[in-house]
Amino acid sequence: MKQLLRSLALSSVILATSAAGSWAADFVAKIGHLESTQQSRHIHLEKVAALVAERTNGAVEFQIFPQGQLGQQREMTEGVQLGTLEATVAPAAFLGGFNPAISILDIPFLLPDDDAKAQDLRAGAFGQALCDSFDSRGVECLMLWPNGKKNFTSNKPLTGMDDFAGQTFRVMDSNILIEQYKSLGASAIALPFGELYTSLQTGVVDAQENPLDTIRAMKFYEVQKYLVVSNHGAMEDVILFNPAFWQGLPAEYQTVIADAFAEVIPDLIAHKAEAVAASLEEIKAAGLDVRELTSEEKASFRETMYPATRAAYVERAGDEGAALIDLYEKEYDALK
Repeated sequence: MKQLLRSLALSSVILATSAAGSWAADFVAKIGHLESTQQSRHIHLEKVAALVAERTNGAVEFQIFPQGQLGQQREMTEGVQLGTLEATVAPAAFLGGFNPAISILDIPFLLPDDDAKAQDLRAGAFGQALCDSFDSRGVECLMLWPNGKKNFTSNKPLTGMDDFAGQTFRVMDSNILIEQYKSLGASAIALPFGELYTSLQTGVVDAQENPLDTIRAMKFYEVQKYLVVSNHGAMEDVILFNPAFWQGLPAEYQTVIADAFAEVIPDLIAHKAEAVAASLEEIKAAGLDVRELTSEEKASFRETMYPATRAAYVERAGDEGAALIDLYEKEYDALK
């Protein structure tokens, strides 16, 4: 009887091992990113992973690593370049040092307010050219993914464009963002994100710009009095794959993956919009003075800020940037 039980147990192990082997993925991609599991990027990466697994019959597996588990963004980007990591979904704002061309996304009011028109820019010739700029940097850019827009907050009134003059804003380390505020008569200081709350609290800076859900999550409303819902700054993600991994995939799997990333974009936009709406209600409840820019005000801000930021971008990105901005302007004008 003991011998029979041992035989049965051994058979079970063999069958389980065979089954596991038969279900093992042919291609496994570790994908790292910085956001938490509750945020839009991660939730929709999981949706993409499920679609890819289903449509390749388990041949392609995405393993998602959120919250910087695989390193900070620079480390993950370099990992994708070197092949120690298959993919990352990176904020474009963190990639300017790696690829100056991507800094075009720092230009304020770059994307239309209309979600469909903004997606036309991402998915059209401009978005493709922007993705192609990564080819010479040793990574494969699949596409851009939307991840919200920035807004202004301050401890001083922002009732009109003239109120920006003399105020000091915290920005990410970007000449384009610094020029954005100079064009309004304001000054800008590049400070680490982790120092922003205290800097606002102690008056090192008067003001800052961030998406509404970030303003809520970081409780900046505790140390700010005024919010302008401007949606002036695009917060785009860039989907980057290691070229060797990507080129090693069968063409049909490449198509499945690209289609899955594109397919979830409407849900991604809707999910982000819900988070933003909930954040705005919480910020209002905290007592901030909140106003939204009118379409006429947005046009006026763009007209004032665009020339200076365009020039700063071309100076940074050179001939490559000049070609991209020309293409962008052609595409943007066609959407009007």
